[in-house]
Amino acid sequence: MRAYITPFFSTQQTKRIQFGVYSLLRSFRQTEFLTLVPLSTLPHSLSVYKHRVIKSNCCLAGKPHPCSSPPLLSGALTVSTQNEKLWAYTQYLYDALGQRIRLKELVIYENKTLTYDALLLFREATMYEIVDSNHTCKKRPLKTNFQPLEIPKTAALLGQVVVGSSSGPGEGLLVNTWTGDLPDQGGKFMTTVTEFGCIPVSTVYHTEQFGWTVTSFFNNVIGISDPGQLNPPDFCADAEMKDSTEEPADFLSLFLKKH
Repeated sequence: MRAYITPFFSTQQTKRIQFGVYSLLRSFRQTEFLTLVPLSTLPHSLSVYKHRVIKSNCCLAGKPHPCSSPPLLSGALTVSTQNEKLWAYTQYLYDALGQRIRLKELVIYENKTLTYDALLLFREATMYEIVDSNHTCKKRPLKTNFQPLEIPKTAALLGQVVVGSSSGPGEGLLVNTWTGDLPDQGGKFMTTVTEFGCIPVSTVYHTEQFGWTVTSFFNNVIGISDPGQLNPPDFCADAEMKDSTEEPADFLSLFLKKH
């Protein structure tokens, strides 16, 4: 995007105004179009209509491509399902480098409020169900592959929009929405991530077993402030592996299971 000013004033004034215009361009780098208003905010020499601002109407961001979220993330999310009448608020830690996930849930299911704390260690094929209040721990097999937070290369772009407003700097968030097929679940998904950083915003997916499920991410932070939370607590050292006839747990099924 380029902005041209053709006024009738001094070279020094021209440089100051050009600097201001370029600052506006930078501040609106996440918006689709640029509008320069009002005239009252410009120098007096510009208010006599002896100038023109010519702008090109082009999208500032390039064509979106499938992306991967940062390998270390922490934050919160909510999950709600269509036919299971389940709602969950979860604090999460996500380590794609070590393939570890920690989930601390507050669940409302069938008018009952429950808590659930799980540590998933995919490289060790182990899941710990942790109860801090009485220092107990259940150790279960984790027979599924690690699913990174990413947009698959086979996904199709639905569109790019601004969440919030594009009228001023800091008022909106540029996001991309993708759709595709869920791996190994025979369903569809629609995922929204930020254009810059590929931070997850929301995911909607459908399976024959559970219907529609909505996951919304918020308060995301790149990095993990306490990496020790991704290691089993000391009181889990003596926990014995218990065989389970249930379906193997993963990042999604933990929210969809009946508590």
